[in-house]
Amino acid sequence: MSSSKCIRTLIVDDESLARERIREMLEGDPEIEAVGDCANGKEAIEAIAKLKPDLIFLDVEMPGIDGFEVLESLDPARMPVVIFVTAYDQYAVRAFEIYALDYLLKPFDRERFEKSVTRAKEQLLRTSDSMSERILSALEQIKTRPVHLERLVIKMNGHVFFIKAEEIDWLEAEGNYVRLHAGKESYLLRDTITALEAQLDPKQFLRVHRSAIVNIDRIQELQPWFHGEYRIIMREGVQLTLSRSYREKLHELLGRPL
Repeated sequence: MSSSKCIRTLIVDDESLARERIREMLEGDPEIEAVGDCANGKEAIEAIAKLKPDLIFLDVEMPGIDGFEVLESLDPARMPVVIFVTAYDQYAVRAFEIYALDYLLKPFDRERFEKSVTRAKEQLLRTSDSMSERILSALEQIKTRPVHLERLVIKMNGHVFFIKAEEIDWLEAEGNYVRLHAGKESYLLRDTITALEAQLDPKQFLRVHRSAIVNIDRIQELQPWFHGEYRIIMREGVQLTLSRSYREKLHELLGRPL
């Protein structure tokens, strides 16, 4: 990219307010030309082919085709510089593995945003690039981040909720969604229970059934039930089932059999 050429920039996010915020932060930068906005992955793939942007701000979580699938559909040899925009910190490593230069964790401030834009400009000015060096540099920045989720960011009914993992009592599967229970409140999360199980700390959260995960600190009592199963009594009075197939995990956690 020559110094006189504007950086053609595409904004992809399923939230209109998020797209507007990024566009506003780009305004006034003479080196940036916002060439389009997209609200989903399908629009993004079409826009990238048509507009050939140099830089993309790309949301990870979108209905249908997500941000990763958008990039996986493109030719790596003609990959634009990518800054992932996400509310989920656990996507960071995968983001860098799929050619992302950087990622912005919502909610981000102007200082963090401008730092990402500066990195993008520097990248576009380079005549050559080592993908391995980029990934190693990115991993260096995030290696001190927790391995397991410390919080969840949930979009529901036009609102965004920030829930600390330690505040979760239990979770239950609802089709392709998960119902998260925290105190007297419950939230619907667009994810699968198996995906969340992999992200939560296994020393803190236990899969007790194919459709339920519990915070072990919220268990009040275990009662023997039928056919080797146990009835779990939670502190709030909720009763769940510890199925036989998941009992071994509790054995390992407790360090002894029930």
